[in-house]
Amino acid sequence: MKIAYFDCFSGISGDMCLGALVDAGVPLKELESHLKRLPVKGYSLSEEKVRRAGIAATKVDVILKPAGRGRQETARKLVDIRRIIEASSLSEDIRKKGAEVFNRLFEAEAGVHGEPINKVHLHELGGIDCLVDIFGTLIGLDLLGIEKIHASPVNLGGGAVETAHGTLPVPAPATTEILRGVPVYSAGPPFELTTPTGAAILKSVAEEFGEMPLFIHEKTGVGAGSKEFEKRPNILRIFTGDMYRSPDREKVTVIETNIDDMNPQIYEYIIEKLFQDGALDVYMTQIIMKKTRPGVKLSVLCHADRRDDLISLILRESTTIGVRYYETSRVTLGRELKNLRTGHGRVRVKISELNDSGRKYTPEYDDCRKIASQKNVPLVEVIEEAKRTACGGKRKKTE
Repeated sequence: MKIAYFDCFSGISGDMCLGALVDAGVPLKELESHLKRLPVKGYSLSEEKVRRAGIAATKVDVILKPAGRGRQETARKLVDIRRIIEASSLSEDIRKKGAEVFNRLFEAEAGVHGEPINKVHLHELGGIDCLVDIFGTLIGLDLLGIEKIHASPVNLGGGAVETAHGTLPVPAPATTEILRGVPVYSAGPPFELTTPTGAAILKSVAEEFGEMPLFIHEKTGVGAGSKEFEKRPNILRIFTGDMYRSPDREKVTVIETNIDDMNPQIYEYIIEKLFQDGALDVYMTQIIMKKTRPGVKLSVLCHADRRDDLISLILRESTTIGVRYYETSRVTLGRELKNLRTGHGRVRVKISELNDSGRKYTPEYDDCRKIASQKNVPLVEVIEEAKRTACGGKRKKTE
């Protein structure tokens, strides 16, 4: 799975998203070609290599053409935006995601001004540049093949910002509404680092917020903001790469007890009960106890929420008068169970993934034993046949 990580240490805006995506490898000409599927005219895109506090970055601007008869109004209602989206020839996924971004913007503005959403006008946010920033970002992510997006906590900035409604504190009220539920902070210069457009894009595309996930890093795109700060690079970094596929790790509990005075026939019954009540694994180990008496260490692996019930079961059903337990971790391979038709009959086979190094095939013993008994064939032959079937018939009987 190809993922992207948005590093918003200096906030996020629409033009910063475009710059970072172009810097990450999206050709500007190809981006412009896809944007032509949106029925919006009167603009062009420019690309420039710049520096922000000494860091090289790409600045992408939406250049508006001089006003004329064909120039569209910048104050739009939600219905106007929806008409533009519906009239486009963009893919359904991009149209849907773009509509989601604008819905967030209109909902935020409606909440801030106390108006019905269908009566709210977006001034700066309804302009051509906002449409291009939003759909350009969605197109760029699609061109890079990004399937999942993570993001850092978002730096909002500080100070004040001039809008069509006058001077407003940073973060702008609409930005605070949009980023509800997202980890945010304020640091750095008194400037609007995160715009409502950038916030709406991020909230709509990012599935998780927090630390950078474990992945194989391939490319970093650096997008420049419009303002130059002396001691802080005003940039958005987008890291792209493939998700690292590691074995699953989980916390488990181990319950143990030593027994030297119980009828051995009872163990089978207790083990069955433990599995029925949620044990992940149960096993016995021969040990020598005090006074050199032979005994058995009964070990049970379980999830934490089953610990107390399983302890009660052991104390109730066995002769022990005490148990011990501790938390540990285990690593398991990703797996799936398939019911396969083999030359001897149907056998369930557990298929475990070994990252890029192959797979393991484990036929279910009970299925194989049943077939071997019914058809009077060697059990080992049934098992090997199931393995060959699972891996496409490539195994040899001598393996």
